[in-house]
Amino acid sequence: MSDAAPPAPAGRRKVNPWIIAPVVAMAAFMEVLDLSIANVALPHIAGSLSASRDQSTWILTSYLVTNAIILPLSGWLSTVIGRKKFYMMCIAGFGVASLLCGLAPTLELLILARTLQGLTGGGLQPVSQAILADTFPPHQRAMAFAMYGISVVFAPAIGPTLGGWITDNFSWHWIFLVNVPVSIVLWLLVEALIEDPEAAKEEVKRRRAAGIRIDYIGFGLLALGLGCLQILLDKGQEEDWFTSHFIVIMAVIAVVGLVAFVWWELSSDDPIVDLSLLRDRNFALANAMMFMLGFVLLGSTALLPQFVQSLYGYTAMQAGMVLSPGGFMIMAAMPIVGRLVGVVDARYLIAFGLICSASGLILMSGFTLDVDFWTIAHARMLQAAGLGFLFIPISSMAYIGLPPGKNNQASALINLSRNLGGSVGIALLSTWLARGSQTNRVDLIGHVSALDPGYLERVRQIEQGLIANGAPASEAHQMALAVIARTVSRQAELQSFLQDFTTLAIVFFALIPAVLFLRRPKRPPGP
Repeated sequence: MSDAAPPAPAGRRKVNPWIIAPVVAMAAFMEVLDLSIANVALPHIAGSLSASRDQSTWILTSYLVTNAIILPLSGWLSTVIGRKKFYMMCIAGFGVASLLCGLAPTLELLILARTLQGLTGGGLQPVSQAILADTFPPHQRAMAFAMYGISVVFAPAIGPTLGGWITDNFSWHWIFLVNVPVSIVLWLLVEALIEDPEAAKEEVKRRRAAGIRIDYIGFGLLALGLGCLQILLDKGQEEDWFTSHFIVIMAVIAVVGLVAFVWWELSSDDPIVDLSLLRDRNFALANAMMFMLGFVLLGSTALLPQFVQSLYGYTAMQAGMVLSPGGFMIMAAMPIVGRLVGVVDARYLIAFGLICSASGLILMSGFTLDVDFWTIAHARMLQAAGLGFLFIPISSMAYIGLPPGKNNQASALINLSRNLGGSVGIALLSTWLARGSQTNRVDLIGHVSALDPGYLERVRQIEQGLIANGAPASEAHQMALAVIARTVSRQAELQSFLQDFTTLAIVFFALIPAVLFLRRPKRPPGP
């Protein structure tokens, strides 16, 4: 690929790419934020709309399903419609859908609006990254990806905190309504600042001249496979996985749909998703690493607030505050990594990031029931610092050797990998947490026996303490047993959380050898 910056469109003064970068990063931030900002508001939404908690979770599922479907299609749609036009349609649609979400009077209408929001917002992430890839020459691309990386990695971390603050101080409606003015400003900025590269314009003209053919079969298989897969992942634990006929049906349809989709696309002359890109070793490995990055990032982001809320009684706002220092650590690390990519082999940065993040998770696996706020926050900061060293080098390595005309398709696939990794991570970790708590409780109860002198002595000490604090002597024994039972349950749950943190650490340590298989990036000419 040439190091020359893309030529300015005729008749328009060239815009400084560093003005474009924060605009597209903000669009991606807005869309990714909506993946997590509504989570803490679900009880408020359910109460306001007279729905159960289980019913309200469809607010999240509907968004994730349509978001997952449109992500891989965004490259094809950009090529057919025109990238700028498609991008502006996504921003406008996302703003309108957010307005409908904020004004929805019933749960059914809110779910419908969230479906539209996911459908229109799904193109914002990959198109934002593709715009950066084409706007900046390769030797500056890492710093551009740093700005994009801050938006897509920081947004899930700050989402629960921001969502809790808005809900507590205003109402859940403003979680969605705040997107409306932001969408209007972004639409105006994109119209004024961004133009498609000449190569992209020529491709659109070529396609239109040849007649646009829509691969209905490929689109149908993709929508069916990814939609059912997302429902399977989101509802699996709630429905007790494969003991549910509904989940079994979703699993069968997802497998059949996705296998048929891959076969159909590889045999198509004009695929809607260019899976042939995965034949490139660097791109395939980068997608696998981005999948695991999503697995650990979104999995740990979902796990940590549950940990502090269920075991330490933190409020939703306090739980979000535990994540916030890690988010700011990512913001601080990204620009540094963007600079380092130009002078240090990106493979070394990836290996360092994996080790650093895994070390933070190892610290989390040693938490006890009396750990304080800053101990948790410091471990999260170490983990987050490592994540900051992963996103930019992995993204940069993914584009090595790919022709510029494939940036739209490449960006769609790599963003899909990260989002799917996050969905799989949240689903598996939630399941391991619930089942691990049950298993650990059974194991611990086996050590609580009336024949154990140590147990009897502990019960007697608790009884005496309760009586000394004013409890009736006739009830002290039962109260002491209740204290023991509660302690066993907390210890069982603690062990399950620690096992999940350990698993995430092992995942990252196991990825380190894969770095050796990445092709060494060539040092670009010039400064």
